[in-house]
Amino acid sequence: MLKVTDLMTNKVFSLQETDNLQTARSIMSLGRIRHIPIVDQDKSFVGLLTHRDLLSVTISKLAEIEAHVQDEIDASIPIREIMRRDVTTIPEDMDLRDAAEILLKHKYGCLPVVRQKRLVGILTEADFLKLTISLMDALEKME
Repeated sequence: MLKVTDLMTNKVFSLQETDNLQTARSIMSLGRIRHIPIVDQDKSFVGLLTHRDLLSVTISKLAEIEAHVQDEIDASIPIREIMRRDVTTIPEDMDLRDAAEILLKHKYGCLPVVRQKRLVGILTEADFLKLTISLMDALEKME
């Protein structure tokens, strides 16, 4: 049986609560990611910031605000103001199927992976899509 550790991403971009939204936006844009785990100084998981969270605090383009003004606003807002704290986490030795069911049932985009409260990885919908493609390729080769 496959385990979470077999599929999770273990090189994870993370930030701290005191970092600001401008930093988070930059990391999401440059890394082309939608989820940033938030950790404390000891790398213990404390929350999650999602692309959707950032969208919820973005001033509408309809307001015709200039990009540098949005950047100034973002630079003044610490992540702790909008991050989610009530996040489901999973252990790295969990069966992968069980983790998939959690994602599907709750419609989560990701599950932070922790060991003794410390962030060790992240499991995302994209990880499962990659696995699905690999499995489909393997099935095609068998035909």
